Amino acid sequence: MDRPSATAIPVTIACFLTYFAMSGMLAPIGLISKPLSQVLGQSVPEVTQQFSWLTFGILVGAGLALVIVNVMELKRLIVAIYALSTAALVSLALHSQALGFWLALFVVGTCFGIGLAAAATSIARLYTDARRASMLVITDSCFSIAGFVTAGLAVRFVAAEMHWASAYLVIAGVCGLIVLISLSSRFPEAPSDHASQTGVSGAWPAGVWLCIAALFVYTLGQNAMLWWLPNYLSEVHGAPAAEAGAVVGQFWTGMFLTQLFVAWFVFKTGVSRLVMVGAVTTLVGSVPLWLVDDAGVSAWLAFGWGVANLGMLKMTLSFGTQLARVPSGAVVSALLFGSTSGTAVSPFVTGEIAQLGGYLAVLQFSSLCYAVLLALIVLARSSYRPAVA
Repeated sequence: MDRPSATAIPVTIACFLTYFAMSGMLAPIGLISKPLSQVLGQSVPEVTQQFSWLTFGILVGAGLALVIVNVMELKRLIVAIYALSTAALVSLALHSQALGFWLALFVVGTCFGIGLAAAATSIARLYTDARRASMLVITDSCFSIAGFVTAGLAVRFVAAEMHWASAYLVIAGVCGLIVLISLSSRFPEAPSDHASQTGVSGAWPAGVWLCIAALFVYTLGQNAMLWWLPNYLSEVHGAPAAEAGAVVGQFWTGMFLTQLFVAWFVFKTGVSRLVMVGAVTTLVGSVPLWLVDDAGVSAWLAFGWGVANLGMLKMTLSFGTQLARVPSGAVVSALLFGSTSGTAVSPFVTGEIAQLGGYLAVLQFSSLCYAVLLALIVLARSSYRPAVA
């Protein structure tokens, strides 16, 4: 359908909130890693690497989603996993041992990995090609809002010396809200076409696989920059923690404002053109962030980088669905698996780079990821052939 009915609007809202919750888990990592390192008696790079429990949980969930979203009713799936996530997040404030923290975050990551695929599949079923790209960009707007909100809250909570997981308790409330909305909503059913339900629609074009790889390097590059830029500014250049942390919020603010425009502008230009522009501007915008060592200037540069991003994650995902003959749950889940794989390896990879080459090397690695992203998008576009009605 081109527009959802009134009964489908709550489903769309619930799907948007799943992206808010995911961003709310990832955005504060670079801000809460220092107070958590003090609790655990470990270095910041060591603690950041331990967040692999969360990110690899997301990867496990994305892998499970390749099957689950095609065989289980979406409503029951979303209610179950976000109810479990609520309980796991609340438990973070109750644990006193590191293992309890990491196990709870692994559970949340697994649930969120499944939840994002279920949400994206719901949107793909609710909207046709003409509107799907716009709606997926709006989900990224929710991602950006959460990044701004939770990063800002984390800065305040850390400054007030509150529990390190205070920002995550806010996400627990969001998960509870998803459960309540989903319980009273009617989710879209799978298409009656057997190939659409199973994802068996012939071999996927090479462009789909290139988009999966592009999403991998995109999230890896983004996490490398956002998690380590605050530490780079505060530890290397002596910026106050609050001022260094505010840089992350500025990025998400810039991204959010631009995504409101992109959600409309994609109708004018098409996904294929805009995803190419976004790949170029994202690469160019990342470079000044590791060339400048002033936190005040970096905040404006981060805002500009958010603007230049153009919602690349969902633009690439939407472009990938257009390359497939049938935008099935399997295709959507596979594309999300690419992005969550990048997130999953981010703590370990960036932590290793930080220990071996320092914080600056991590930021430069981020730009390298975006150079690879640009190359992959160029190759994917070269194989793109618009569908013939």
